[in-house]
Amino acid sequence: MVRFGLFGTGHWAAETHGAALDAHPGVTFAGVWGRDPGKAAALAERYGVPAFDDVDALVDACDAVAVALPPDVQADIAVRAATAGRHLLLDKPLALSVTDADRVVDAAQAAGVASVVFFTGRYRPDVAAFLASTAAVGGWHTARALWFASIFQPGSPYGASSWRREHGALWDIGPHALSFVLPVLGRVTRVAAMDGPKGLVHLLLTHEGGATSTVSLTLDGPQEAVAREFVFYGENGVETAPAGQGDAATAFGVAIDQLLEEIGSGIRDHRCDVRFGREVVAVLAAAETARAEDRTVDLPA
Repeated sequence: MVRFGLFGTGHWAAETHGAALDAHPGVTFAGVWGRDPGKAAALAERYGVPAFDDVDALVDACDAVAVALPPDVQADIAVRAATAGRHLLLDKPLALSVTDADRVVDAAQAAGVASVVFFTGRYRPDVAAFLASTAAVGGWHTARALWFASIFQPGSPYGASSWRREHGALWDIGPHALSFVLPVLGRVTRVAAMDGPKGLVHLLLTHEGGATSTVSLTLDGPQEAVAREFVFYGENGVETAPAGQGDAATAFGVAIDQLLEEIGSGIRDHRCDVRFGREVVAVLAAAETARAEDRTVDLPA
C-alpha cells in the first residue's frame, strides 16, 4: 500500500483529493497538512487520519504527496517532496512561473520519482479516449476552446480563492483548455493574447507543424453564458470533445491509479507528468507576457 499525504484543506482538497484518497483501495491515507492548522485538524478528523503541523513531517510519513494548494505554494512543496524521494500527484497549474516549474521537473527527474498532474478532464475515460483517437487521426488545421465559468457568484466554493482572483481564468482554467488542445495539435510555438470584459482572455496559438487554435476563457462570465466547448476542425471534418463523465473525485481516483502504475513499473513517461505540466506553464507565461506587452511571443524550441 502506498502511503499518501494530502497537502491542502480547501474545498478541492476536501471534496476531490481527500474523498478519492479515502475511497481508494490501493492507498493508505497517511495524513493532512494545511496552512491553517484548524482546517487541517478538521479535515483530518473527517477522514480519520492524523493532522500534521509541519510539511516535512508529513513528507517523512508518506510515499507520495497529493497537493491541492495555490500553484506557488505547491511548487515549493513538490520540490521538497521529490527531493525526499516522494512521488508526486499535483494539481494544475504546476506553478506560476517557468522557473518554478523547472525546479519541480529538475527535482522529480533527479530523484527518479513518478509524477502525475491532475488536469481533470484527462482522467475521464470518454475524454481520454476522444483525445487519443482524435490525435491518431491527424490532419487537424485548427481548434476552438471556449470555457466561460462563473465562480464569483454567492455560494461558489471557489469565489474566495485569492490566487484565482489575482491570476484569473488564464491560470485557473487555461491549463484545462491546453490539456485538451496540446495532445491533438502539438507543442505551441507562438502565442498572442487579448483581454476582454469581465476577466475574459483570448489566446491565439500557433502549434508545431502549422496548426492554429483559439482559446477563450473567463471565470466571471454571466451565469446565463456559462459554457464549455472544445472543437477540432480539419481534413476529416469537425470533432467535438465530450463533456466528460463522472465527478472530479472519480477522475482523481483514476489519476491515483495511473500514478500507482508509474510507481510499480518504474517507467517515468506519463502523458500528464511534470514535464507536460511545465509545457503548459510555459504557454501560460508566454500568454501573460503577450497580454502585458501587447505583442506576439515565440516559445523556445
